[in-house]
Amino acid sequence: MAKSIDRFSSRVENYIRYRPGYPAEIVSLLSSECGLSPHSVIVDVGSGTGKLSELFLQHGSLVIGIEPNSGMRSAAENLLSQYPNFRSLNATAEATSLESNSVDFVTAGQAFHWFDPIKARIEFQRILKPDGWAVLVWNLRLVDTTPFLREYEALLLKYGTDYEQVRHENAAPAIKDFFAPNQPEFRSFPNSQVFDFEGLKGRVLSSSYTPEPDHPSFESMISELRQVFDRHQTQGTVSCDYDTQVFFGRLN
Repeated sequence: MAKSIDRFSSRVENYIRYRPGYPAEIVSLLSSECGLSPHSVIVDVGSGTGKLSELFLQHGSLVIGIEPNSGMRSAAENLLSQYPNFRSLNATAEATSLESNSVDFVTAGQAFHWFDPIKARIEFQRILKPDGWAVLVWNLRLVDTTPFLREYEALLLKYGTDYEQVRHENAAPAIKDFFAPNQPEFRSFPNSQVFDFEGLKGRVLSSSYTPEPDHPSFESMISELRQVFDRHQTQGTVSCDYDTQVFFGRLN
């Protein structure tokens, strides 16, 4: 398996255009439950192209993006250049380079499953203020709620190069250990994307576990994707639905 840092290097453009964002309810949740405010300092670890970072930047918070992949980091710096309260660092979850007891929140959107959870926990404890919060977020794609989503999941299982090994659902046991002995709070929110065929193709190619154009299975995958789309499209689109899951708690 390719190193996690490099997995998305060739996927940046598709990631920007076709990955889902995060619902604004996350800000409301953290504001009411954890005291999030425009004065909060947030470290978004594994910040990628900045999708979760932007949610907090729009709220007025200072956000430090931690991203070791140069392509993803450069994309975020470009896309978020309008926000003067955004900083970007070439660092990792296990070694952020930040000062101890310096931040109010550590967040990870669609990224925790790539971390070394033991080393990341130690680092997050170090940089968080004593009353700080850790927040883990995923857009969990629904796989069995519509005929389209069932066929889409079957296609990924058939063609994914290491889909079953790297899917973020595998991180569930590590979440409990990460927050132990505390129990994290949990909330979920509905989220969705509507795609024409080119959008659906881009969504598939944004995932690190799908064959790329030089792979022998690529053309077969795209051909079957087209058939799945044609069977289930309504007025030229299909809906990709998610359950946005938020785990939050203290690490001290």
